[in-house]
Amino acid sequence: MTTLIGGGTGPAEGSKATTVTSGSWHITSLLEALDGSAVNIGLLGQGATMSADSMRDQLGAGVIGFKVHEDWGATPAVIDACLRVCEESGAQLAIHADTLNEAGFLESTLKAVAGRCVHAFHVEGAGGGHAPDMIEMASRRNVLPASTNPTRPLTVNTVTEHVDMLMVCHHLNPKVTEDLAFAESRIRPSTMAAEDVLHDMGAISIMSSDAQAMGRIGEMILRTWQTAHVMKRRRGPLDGDGAADNLRARRYVAKYTINPAIAQGVAHRVGSVETGKLADLVLWEPAFFGVKPHLVIKGGQIAYAQVGDANAAVPTPQPVLPRRMFGALGHAPGGNSVNFVSERFAGRVDGLRKPFETITSTRGLTKADMRENDALPRIDVDPDSFTVVIEGSGGADEQDDRTEDVGVEVGEDAVTPEYHTELPMAQRYFLF
Repeated sequence: MTTLIGGGTGPAEGSKATTVTSGSWHITSLLEALDGSAVNIGLLGQGATMSADSMRDQLGAGVIGFKVHEDWGATPAVIDACLRVCEESGAQLAIHADTLNEAGFLESTLKAVAGRCVHAFHVEGAGGGHAPDMIEMASRRNVLPASTNPTRPLTVNTVTEHVDMLMVCHHLNPKVTEDLAFAESRIRPSTMAAEDVLHDMGAISIMSSDAQAMGRIGEMILRTWQTAHVMKRRRGPLDGDGAADNLRARRYVAKYTINPAIAQGVAHRVGSVETGKLADLVLWEPAFFGVKPHLVIKGGQIAYAQVGDANAAVPTPQPVLPRRMFGALGHAPGGNSVNFVSERFAGRVDGLRKPFETITSTRGLTKADMRENDALPRIDVDPDSFTVVIEGSGGADEQDDRTEDVGVEVGEDAVTPEYHTELPMAQRYFLF
């Protein structure tokens, strides 16, 4: 990846659970730490506060937008307060809603949002959000829905690993009944299966990682294409698509390129290959597409490449490994990468080499702005069985022999979990 948007302060709770960089001192420190990295950076500030002055201070220090996270409190009042600052600054709000429904239900959050644009960070809900119906937000015009990648796609291992993942991430104890109930309410095979289908329909527009907070940054691209693979096998060609799957390919590549760029207000500089944008390109050998990039070009310079033994007479002798090249060394990142900030940025951070690029306002965005991923199907989740019904999804396949265990009933548009046992782009590509 050539652009990273997120936050944290190191292995503290801001990184390990919430991906938020709180406070102007930490924001400045992180910008300094990342100044030598050949990636474009956009930091998410602390949005879980009632203090508008605190949020304005963070914008002045250099955040691109905010995140409201349930661990710090995702109450309706907090959501409204953050969106008010977003409206005046053009920044985006990434929302991780209230899993336990302590401060309100999905309807409470939607009422607080009041039709304003929000980025639903992991709309399926395993990563967090109102249980069990957070996924219904993907049907809202003002919501830019995303997935974080551990649930992509649903396999025989997904549910089990997520329970353990959640226990660690949120400091829970499997011996405590209430903690286990919390985990099980958030980890639902039926909504994970629906997430697969919604991606293929173009109803979930963005793929992201949520790295170190229930997400794997190194697998974001390959899990996107694994999802495309299992959906092609299950649902067949998309309507109007040919043998080459061009429509499906455009739909899935947009999920980690142009659509997140649009959602965060940076599409005028990154997200697609167009005149006037940064020359950020990732080149692949077809045999290793989505797994190991051949070259990463950052701002026109080769920053990373698959290169063999440095002592060899030619570049090809093994071991061929990804290595930093000249575009990632010395002061080069200061000339080929940028920091994205809001229009409320104070103007400078002493000692930094990377230039600052102002985002465009995100406040007028809707689902219609999501390229190849603007579908708005009706989505309903049964609160007892967790059955997910998606309007126009084409109905369920033959019932899986485990669906009764998760309370799924097969109806015309009900989604049946299918637990995949084999995926492409997996272990055989990572022997070294």
